[in-house]
Amino acid sequence: MTSPGPQRSILVVTVVHHPQDARIRHREIDALLRAGWRVTYAAPFSGHGLAVPEPEGGLRCVDLPRSAGRRRLRALGHARRTIRELGPRNDVVLIHDPELLLATGRQRNVVWDVHEDTAAAVGAKEWLPRAVQRAAAAVLRSVERWAERRMPLLLAEYAYQERFRRRHPVVPNVVSVPRAMPPPGADRVVYLGSITLERGAEDVVALARTLTDRTAGELQTHVIGPAHGAAEALIAAAHDEGVLQWHGFVPNEEALTMLDGALAGLSLLRDVPNYRHSMPTKVLEYMAHGVPVVTTPLPVARDVVERSGCGVLVPFADPDAAAAAVLALRADPSRAARLGRAGHAAVLRDYDWSSAGEQFVATMATLADPARRAGGATAVR
Repeated sequence: MTSPGPQRSILVVTVVHHPQDARIRHREIDALLRAGWRVTYAAPFSGHGLAVPEPEGGLRCVDLPRSAGRRRLRALGHARRTIRELGPRNDVVLIHDPELLLATGRQRNVVWDVHEDTAAAVGAKEWLPRAVQRAAAAVLRSVERWAERRMPLLLAEYAYQERFRRRHPVVPNVVSVPRAMPPPGADRVVYLGSITLERGAEDVVALARTLTDRTAGELQTHVIGPAHGAAEALIAAAHDEGVLQWHGFVPNEEALTMLDGALAGLSLLRDVPNYRHSMPTKVLEYMAHGVPVVTTPLPVARDVVERSGCGVLVPFADPDAAAAAVLALRADPSRAARLGRAGHAAVLRDYDWSSAGEQFVATMATLADPARRAGGATAVR
């Protein structure tokens, strides 16, 4: 990828996401660095137990407090000061959390990367009393409309466009695809990514217990990623009992290598509003590494699995059905290999970041142009 003319600079800010978030750090920031941009990355490094990386190449990192649960005001205050100080020194400020909309002040070069349906996600916030969830969702919809009038948006899903009045560029959650991958094995099932109760933690534990019992421990379930809320104690207890192996947070590149040769990849998300219009990125990661997918029938995941022939659909909240699907794959290695090849071919064709990354950089370059930015929420088409 070549540099887009004069060197651009960008401030990327999150107080919610892990500093090694795959979309932010390993797709978008890496794409900008390859294109010759200078990147300042402000994220909660210490809040996740990480040292702040030393400056390297075009990347400089800044530590911010972590925003979690009811402890958010301190993080917002620090983020506001950082944006006020560093924002004017950069061509673009790219924010990744809806609460950061409150920290942008009068900064004019802000772009919001919309990762999720924020209002729909309110129902999954364990720290928020249910009595105020409906009111909070209405407020968040109003905030989204305000943000659309004030700044350009990037959308992580095409379906998110339905929530907004104007057309906005989409930077889909596609993945980097290895050109070669090993066939599925017979001793490992994987779950990749953060895990919560809504993301199927109880079902993953129940499935792991069944697989351990049915195979005398020969088929192990590996959970690769942090657990949150009530799921943390559940997953930790299952790990201590030997029901599954929980690796906690693993850096992105290392985590992806742990998928190679797995029998199946699990995506047992529950049927909650925030997930109905989104592609679970873990599904694409499994496909990219030639791993058959076992997923609940959320609309986007179901469509991908049915079109590509890359895996098996199982009912919501039915770990017995999910375990049976995994055991059927183990009993038929040729079918597992066929599903893995089909998934790899489909993601290489339709969901490869190598092309989406170029489009993302081009979009950011357009938004960095002061003439384009002057219109506030004018979107790149």
